[in-house]
Amino acid sequence: MTAPERPGDRAAGAAGVPAPTGQERCAPERCTPACRMEHDYATQMIDITAAAGAYVEYLPETTIPFGGSRYYQRVRVTADPGATIVLGEKLMAGRLARGERHAYIAYCADLEVHDPDGLLFADPIRLVPGEHPVAGPAVMDDFGLMASLYVITAAEPAQRAADAMHQAITETGLRGGASVLPAGCRAWARILGDRSPEVDAAYRRTLDAVHELLNDPRTRTTGR
Repeated sequence: MTAPERPGDRAAGAAGVPAPTGQERCAPERCTPACRMEHDYATQMIDITAAAGAYVEYLPETTIPFGGSRYYQRVRVTADPGATIVLGEKLMAGRLARGERHAYIAYCADLEVHDPDGLLFADPIRLVPGEHPVAGPAVMDDFGLMASLYVITAAEPAQRAADAMHQAITETGLRGGASVLPAGCRAWARILGDRSPEVDAAYRRTLDAVHELLNDPRTRTTGR
């Protein structure tokens, strides 16, 4: 899958795991830069479908919106109630090493998770520095990086998943937390920090806590 980087770029991807014991893991190894653009915008659309008994992970690397960029991403998941889905997202406030912090024009993203009966939850992000503050407590505060994890599974209680992620984040010393999402089969976590190495390490530690809970040691990330 090629991520959009420049004005007018459009990228789309789809992953489906129909087999009851199927597994799919998508973890691109390069960051997604959204380059400066004088006009137009770049988009990325991801569709993921998982049948009963499937295990799917979508764990992209960090998105870095350059100064002057406009970027929109939509991730739509359709999951059978018997599937397990682990989703991740990491966002940097810009090219921090170059002094860019929220210098993009717009970064917008939508995560939607559905089951066969309809929408389970959505997590929209709208960061438009020219229109609304993006460094407040309800968004990225004054931190340079934000990482999120979402766990959708009926294999373990959602509260156990939230507790495992919260404990992992607490042990890193970074700002963050975890909680249960609506309907009882989903949990999420968010991590905030100023440096990529510390946020990446906390993200991997939290992901490892999820893997341990789900008894899937083959996908442990520590040391990678």
